[in-house]
Amino acid sequence: MNARKSARLAAAVMVVGALTVTTACSSSKSGGGANGAAAATPTAKVASIAVGNAADSTGPAVPQAGAKPGGTVNMIDRDDFSHLDPAQVYLNTNAEVSLLFTRGLTGYKVAADGSQKLVGDLATDTGTTTDGGKSWKFTLKDGVKWQDGTAITSADVKYSIERTFQSFIKSGPTYLQTWLAGDDYRKAYAGPDAGDLPGVATPDAKTIVYTFKDAHPDANFTFAMTGYGIVPKAHDTKEAYDKKPFSSGPYQIVEHVTDKSLDLERNPNWDPKTDPIRNAYPDKWHMEFGVQGKDGAQRFMADNGTDKNAFSFHLTVPAEFVDKVKNDTKLKDRTLNGLTPYVDYYFINNTRITDPKVREALIRAFPHQQTRQIEGGTSYGDYATTYMSPTVLGYEASDPFDTLKKPQGDPEAAKKLLADAGKSGQTIVYAYNNTPTNQKVTEAIRIALEAAGFKFVPKPLDPKTYYDAIGVVKNEYDLYWGGWGADWPTGYTSLQPVWDGRAIADGASNYAHVNDPEINSAIDAAVKIADQTEQGKAWAKIDQMLQKKAVSIPDVYQRSLSLYGSNLGGVTFDSMQGLQYPLNIFVKS
Repeated sequence: MNARKSARLAAAVMVVGALTVTTACSSSKSGGGANGAAAATPTAKVASIAVGNAADSTGPAVPQAGAKPGGTVNMIDRDDFSHLDPAQVYLNTNAEVSLLFTRGLTGYKVAADGSQKLVGDLATDTGTTTDGGKSWKFTLKDGVKWQDGTAITSADVKYSIERTFQSFIKSGPTYLQTWLAGDDYRKAYAGPDAGDLPGVATPDAKTIVYTFKDAHPDANFTFAMTGYGIVPKAHDTKEAYDKKPFSSGPYQIVEHVTDKSLDLERNPNWDPKTDPIRNAYPDKWHMEFGVQGKDGAQRFMADNGTDKNAFSFHLTVPAEFVDKVKNDTKLKDRTLNGLTPYVDYYFINNTRITDPKVREALIRAFPHQQTRQIEGGTSYGDYATTYMSPTVLGYEASDPFDTLKKPQGDPEAAKKLLADAGKSGQTIVYAYNNTPTNQKVTEAIRIALEAAGFKFVPKPLDPKTYYDAIGVVKNEYDLYWGGWGADWPTGYTSLQPVWDGRAIADGASNYAHVNDPEINSAIDAAVKIADQTEQGKAWAKIDQMLQKKAVSIPDVYQRSLSLYGSNLGGVTFDSMQGLQYPLNIFVKS
């Protein structure tokens, strides 16, 4: 699976009951900042993510208090959406905008209190399995239609997964493809022109059955990924579909001028009675690209003209404006500060740093407080002490190396560990993304590691090829930053891609090159556990193993501080994607 790149740079449980994870909707009480105070344990507001039934899967969506239809919502952002073809969608911004015009078999319903529930989107429920997750059956709802009024059928759903095997699909998730056809799935099946895809059956126009090679009890979460949204064969324009997909949702694309704008208007054939997820209050959406972070923040703070009706998926408050935004009472009511699913790590190259005492010394010496302050302080994130985010099922708080007590680093403890290991003066080659901010971060790390007895060698890397450079297995670096976020809120997509030793390869996501037989076996065992509570406990134990073995340095659980215009209501934070959520937005007047 491709790495989920966090904003700084550019499986399984039987899910037929309720599962609970923590998401943070309020500000952390982490201390630190310029005054050097110690950090308290991050606090999070607990919300539940339940797996709904057929009744939960009926529309309409939960109404937003005070909302009314009409008006145009503006969205301003730095970049155009890199992909809109659902099969190519993996980045969070692409997925979030796609909620407006692409539907899938399942999705997440947001309640008035912010809790989320997996429900049937096009399907009547979240799917049924009678064999532990090897096969999954879905039934389509009555009345679901494409933007031209034709009925959405099981043939459309089947075609949508078949087309993900085509060679021009390069950027989306590959879970279902590998589960159906194996790791080398494109050799096994070349796409719709090769005939029917084995393992996908359509007994009638409303029923679709998937049969995987192995059990995948959380597959109904996988179907909620935008990457498995549906595409009609009759309107599939292949590569061109990426710029203007055909709508199954409440809005349809009117015009898309690449790198300039995207305009949406209502889809008259969308029926809210079939949709438990989407409210559709605005008449139109106008999206403008090319707005840089600083300019966007200044526009939101000024709140003039059409910017009063504006929000942003991607633009967050730059570090130089954080204090102003947090201290301005006039901005408080239109500021969002949420915990994202992303964890920042400083990966330790385990093929080069093989001594666990040296790795622990790096962890204890690391200057979290200083680096976080450079990145924006508490608004940038909460100090991380685990490998899973608090937004993931199985998360258990722990702090084995006293990071929360000494976020500025503990050079004396690190010195002792190096001395005990006979590694005083150990050289650390640190690779970093060569930007002005990261130059400052690098200097803070240098000071801390040298104070702990390390010899520090910085290696600047081109931002355009940073991940390519650190993604080479035989790289020449000992320490480097990276970020990761789960594809759905279970430990499988949070831990397996990054820490499974069988996933070590050039370009893969195991950047620390951890290949520990105990961890590999524990991952294999966790995947087979059907009970959601017990499987969550298994992922927590794996997280604790990673901590005990000191494989890398968890740095922060990323936060997102953002603004929106004063004439918008219903703007909330989506903790699944770490972005502003569009489906409840309305124009006040």
